[in-house]
Amino acid sequence: MKYSLTALFALAASPALAASKNPFSAEFWSLSNTNMIALIAFIIFLGVLIKFKVPGMLSGMLDGRAEGIKNDLNEAKALREEAQTLLASYERKQRDVQEQADRIVANAKDEATRAAEQATADIKTSVARRLASAEDQIESAKQGAIRAVRNQAVTVAVAAAQDVIAKQTTAADANALIDDAIAEVGAKLH
Repeated sequence: MKYSLTALFALAASPALAASKNPFSAEFWSLSNTNMIALIAFIIFLGVLIKFKVPGMLSGMLDGRAEGIKNDLNEAKALREEAQTLLASYERKQRDVQEQADRIVANAKDEATRAAEQATADIKTSVARRLASAEDQIESAKQGAIRAVRNQAVTVAVAAAQDVIAKQTTAADANALIDDAIAEVGAKLH
C-alpha cells in the first residue's frame, strides 16, 4: 500500500506528465510519444529501486551512521568523565603534597627555634666558663646555627617545590589529554 501510494504520487508529479499535452488523450498513450516512453522508464526505474530494496538499504545506512555517531558521543562522554576523575585525583594529590610541605616547613621552624635555644644555652654556659673567648665563640656558634637552619630550610623548601611542580605538570598533561580527546571527537563528528 505504501509503495503503491508512492508510485501514484511519483506518476502524478513525473516530468513526462508535466511536459505532455494532455495525459488523458489517445496520442499521449501511444508508444510513439516520447513522454510516454519517459513515463514508462521512470516507472521501471522506481520498480527496480523497490525490487532491490534501495529505500531499506538507505534507511539502514542512515541508522548505522546515527548509531556510530551515538557511540562516538558516548565514548567521548566516558573519556571526559574519566579525565575529570583523573584531574580531581591529581588536584587532591597536589593539595596533599602542599599540606605535607607546610608541615615540613613548620617542623623546620620549630626545630630551628629549638636549635637556636640550645645554642643560646650552650653559649651562656661557655660564657660562664671562658669569659675571654666568649665573644668569638658566640658569634661562631650563632652563624653556624643560622647557616644550618637556612640550609635545611632551603633543602626542605626545594624538595617541596619540586614535588608541587611535578604534580602540576601532571595535571597540565591531563588537561592537554582532555583537550586532545575533545578535539578528536569533534573531528570525527564532522
